[in-house]
Amino acid sequence: MKNVLLTCVICILFVATNFAQINCSKYYPLEEGTSFQYTIYDKKGKLDGTSDYKVATVSNSSGETVAEMHVTLQDKKGKEIIQSNYNITCTGTGVKIDFQSLMPSQTLEQYKEMEVEVDLSGTDIELPNDLAVGQELAEANVIMNIKMAGMNMKTIVNMLNRKVEKKETLTTPAGSFECYVIYSENESQIMGMKKTFPSRLWLAAGVGMIKQESYQKDGDLMSTTELSKFNQ
Repeated sequence: MKNVLLTCVICILFVATNFAQINCSKYYPLEEGTSFQYTIYDKKGKLDGTSDYKVATVSNSSGETVAEMHVTLQDKKGKEIIQSNYNITCTGTGVKIDFQSLMPSQTLEQYKEMEVEVDLSGTDIELPNDLAVGQELAEANVIMNIKMAGMNMKTIVNMLNRKVEKKETLTTPAGSFECYVIYSENESQIMGMKKTFPSRLWLAAGVGMIKQESYQKDGDLMSTTELSKFNQ
């Protein structure tokens, strides 16, 4: 279950009109109604769950296109375990993904029900249209401060060392795609305890994420997520 939730968060990190798709974001099809399904496998290649993404709404304002993404995550038995929403903003040179997408909405709702004070801050995830092998990408993070019963708790999630490693063709049940491979290190700090989970993302023009692998700190494969359906 923990691996599925972590994979969902990472997937969320990487994952308008037709005009906006062509001229705004090269990699994310920001057209209302577009949907994706990803299949999640554990380290042994066994089914661990599925995640469904849909472009729920698209709006244009002040030269920017904002798409609201809706995500539903199911376990390997098909039982729903997470629903979440986040925004992708397209400026014409690339996209920015809401830093709050790093923190599942169920986590925030849990603290809300406990009537505690939660403050979020961070840096959006940026993905430019002009990707190239060897390119370094900007880091991103989210900081959650929780105040309750006179105590302060801080959770930090950092997306570090992002770079474009290579370009290759990848085949999944959804088809064959020419992809850029993006490496990053996803670091979580909870109550002073730090853990790092490296990952690789395969990204294709006009579709978005095709595949994602997450690893333990020592490099052992932890989970794999790949595109199984794409409808536009």
